[in-house]
Parts: sequence; C-alpha cells; structure tokens
Amino acid sequence: MAPTLRMGMVGMGNAGLAFISAIQNHPDFEWVAFVEPHETTKVTYETRWGVKGYTDLSAMLASELLDVVCIASPTEHHTRQALEAIAAGLHVLVEKPMAVTLEDARTMVRAASDHGVILLVGHSHSYDMPILKMREVVASGRLGAVRMAHNWCFTDWIYRPRRPDELSASSGGGVTLRQGSHQFDILRLVCGGRVRSVRARTYDWDRTRPAIGAHCVYLDFEDGAVATAVYNGYGGFQTSELVEGLSEWGFPQPARGWDVKRRGQIASNSQDELRAKQERAGKVIPDHAPFHPFFGITVVSCEGGDIRQSPQGLRLYTAEGVEEIVYATDRSPRELVLDELAGAIHGRVAAVHDGGWGMANLEICLAAISSSERATEIFLNEQRAVPL
Repeated sequence: MAPTLRMGMVGMGNAGLAFISAIQNHPDFEWVAFVEPHETTKVTYETRWGVKGYTDLSAMLASELLDVVCIASPTEHHTRQALEAIAAGLHVLVEKPMAVTLEDARTMVRAASDHGVILLVGHSHSYDMPILKMREVVASGRLGAVRMAHNWCFTDWIYRPRRPDELSASSGGGVTLRQGSHQFDILRLVCGGRVRSVRARTYDWDRTRPAIGAHCVYLDFEDGAVATAVYNGYGGFQTSELVEGLSEWGFPQPARGWDVKRRGQIASNSQDELRAKQERAGKVIPDHAPFHPFFGITVVSCEGGDIRQSPQGLRLYTAEGVEEIVYATDRSPRELVLDELAGAIHGRVAAVHDGGWGMANLEICLAAISSSERATEIFLNEQRAVPL
C-alpha cells in the first residue's frame, strides 16, 4: 500500500476551504498544516479543525514534514509559492489559472521537471464526472470524430463579492482568466487538446464594475474540430434555466426563482465587499450534491451523434435515439482531483492536468484577451494533446 501523502494548504478562502473535506476523506492524503496570513482567522481555523496554522509558507515548510503543498492563494502569488515548495522537494497542486504570465508558468513547469516532482493544476470543471465521461465516449470512437463542442455559461459572476485582484486581468482576474479557464479546459479535454488558434471578443460594459465580465471565444483545433466558449457574468439570464434548474454545483435552484446578483447589489465600498467575501468563504462550494455539477451547458457534436450532460450523467443522441448514461454522484470533483494527483505521485497514472496542460490553458486565456484587444486571430505555441 502506498504511503499517505502529507499535505499543507496555502490559502484558506473559498478555493482552499473547498478542498478540506476532500483531503480529509481521501485515503491517500492527510491534511497536516495550512497557511493563513490573518492571525485571527488562523486561530479560528486551528480551533475548528485541530490542524496547525502558519502565517507564511516559509514557516510551514520549515516546521512541518510535508509531501504535497496545495496552493489556493490569489493568482499573483502562485509562481513564487510554487517555486518555494518545489525547491523544498514537494509536489504541488495549484489552483487555476496557474500563473499570471506564460513566462511564470514556464518557470514553474521547468522547476517541477528539474526537481522531479509533480505539478498539477486544478480544480477546473474538466474534473467533473460528466466531462471526464464525455472524454471517454469520444476516445472510444463510438460516435466518430469530434467536429464541434460548445460551453456556454451565463451567471452573476461579476457582481459577487470580489477582492480587487479578482477583477484585474493583470493580476489573473476577470471572467476570461478565472472562468474561461474552466471552459477552455472542458473544451480541450473533449476535443483532444491541441488548439491551433483563438479568435475572441471580451467585454467590460459596466463602468461601475470595471473588469472583463463577458467573452465570446472561438477555438480552432489542429485536427479540424472547432469550439465556442461563451460566458456572460452580468447577472441576467442564467444557464441553469437550460439545465433542468440545476446550479453549478449540482443543486436545484430555489423554486421562487433565480437568486441572482445584479448591477447595484454589490457592497458600497471595498472593505464591505471584502468582508462579504470572507463571510461567504466556505459556504459556496459543497462537499457533495444530489446531482452532477453543471458549469453552464456543454454540447459535443461528433460525426455519429451528439453528447450533452444530464443531471444523472450523460445523454447521447444518435440515429438509434436518446441514450441516458448514469454515473454515481458520490465523488466530488475535488476528490477526483486528488485521485489524479495521488495516482501521478505514486506512478499509477500519467497526469492529464499537469503543469504543461495548465500552461496551455493559460495560453488560451491570454490569447483570447489579446485577440480582443488586437481584433485578430492569435496562433498558439504551447498546446498539447490529451495523454492517452
């Protein structure tokens, strides 16, 4: 039996807190420490979970025996913290987007290779069970080659409580970097990975909330497949209306109607907004849900039929009719992240979402922004195929 992997967590916001239950329940991992720079919050979490907290990464690395560091801090800190953990000989799981710039991402990938450690990038919604199963259907060849794939998502993202860096593209913020990361990961996984070029338009149309809040992105793949990623985070129509009333995390929406934040409903100043974000931490992403997560609506068109997600799994549309394929909902997406991480560390599987995959995903995010600014098609250099 492989030894238990001792994990330290960096960052205890929504992204970090969402992993705690998955780590505690996973047979391959033990959560032993965390980093939280705010002393009061650190003490609160130490009391709640009985796990030692530190106010900075260096102190945790010096004091704890670790195998893995999970980095769930703001994006602008990812590269520095990942390099520090890698230099200590530790494997790294880093949230998406993995870095702010492609050069930072390359530095992270090179460092992991030089030190012989695993660098994994996640969570993204390409870890959702239905998306993984879509890839299996495509790879089986049952429906022939993929010709088109689409992910469309309409939410209130731009009006949820945010730190300033979450709205600034130069710090890894805005819809294209933070939510497009999910979309491009999904589309690359089901279409094979190798995107040839990107053509996009990004939008910032609320002067009271300056940020990239929407985009329309066209991906042209090397093998002739095409894909679109549409995201509108301005709080009008919700794609949950198209996916049987289910939320991003697999819960039915309230019967009274969609609980949507719109223009004018955000906090009146940055301190109130930060306080609202802190109060929201840990309440947004559930451990388990009655249905599978729905990150918008994903439809894949193959030569022999179409695939889309259903609440229970997948629906296949072919000449023979509609086939429902049911998958259990007992594993959360973050447990599936940990499955891949442990499998890669112990040599059981080749990681799909490794540093090179994450860098290719970041390249698309940055290319979409550049395409919009320059009104031109952007050709890519860092793309890679899905490992067989």
